[in-house]
Amino acid sequence: MLTIHQLSKKFGKLLAVDRVDLSIPDGTVGILLGPNGAGKSTVIKSIAGLLRYNGSITIQNLPSRTVEAKKLFAYVPEIPALYDNLTVREHLTFICKAYGIKKEEEYIEYLLERFDLFDKQDKLGNELSKGMMQKVSICCALAIKPKVILLDEPMVGLDPKAIKELKDVILELKEDGVTVLISTHMLEMVKELWDVMFVMNKGKILTTYTKEQAKHQDIEELFFQVTGGEE
Repeated sequence: MLTIHQLSKKFGKLLAVDRVDLSIPDGTVGILLGPNGAGKSTVIKSIAGLLRYNGSITIQNLPSRTVEAKKLFAYVPEIPALYDNLTVREHLTFICKAYGIKKEEEYIEYLLERFDLFDKQDKLGNELSKGMMQKVSICCALAIKPKVILLDEPMVGLDPKAIKELKDVILELKEDGVTVLISTHMLEMVKELWDVMFVMNKGKILTTYTKEQAKHQDIEELFFQVTGGEE
């Protein structure tokens, strides 16, 4: 479960996020939407622990800044950042050892195979394309078997097969009771995934829809109704 209460963040005099509240239960896929400058990136970076903020964020009812919470949380950033001198396999091994994952080799093999990285496992981070780096970043997040996962524009740069695989993984995580939050502009990519939608603009959550409330209304139509057509 991911819970945000009265989250606010200022950059100088600019109030980028204004008292945001949201909650995503276990086994639920939430999507965070909004036009450019809405405050989504600030919310994402706050959840990931990259910014100081006012308010509270909890992961599985633990304060997000605690080590215990961080062990349960995974983050896939919009722009993947890999170590130049570690191979693909070494990235996964490093993450597993850092998080104390047992019998990691079998799971690493599974992830490499699933995301078509097995034949790239000996390539260094600085030798990979943007799409390959994105797949490694996703695998590193999955390697810790998180209870809460945040994906920021996760499908940008992925080939169609990898997009399909990631969608399947997200639905499997949901079935396993994992909380998933996706921030994206690619509405068509999440149509079949979402359970709850948060629409942001000008630092505030304008509205929250559950899939049941939407009553099969198209996600793009809902989004543009709320934002007034802003992209």
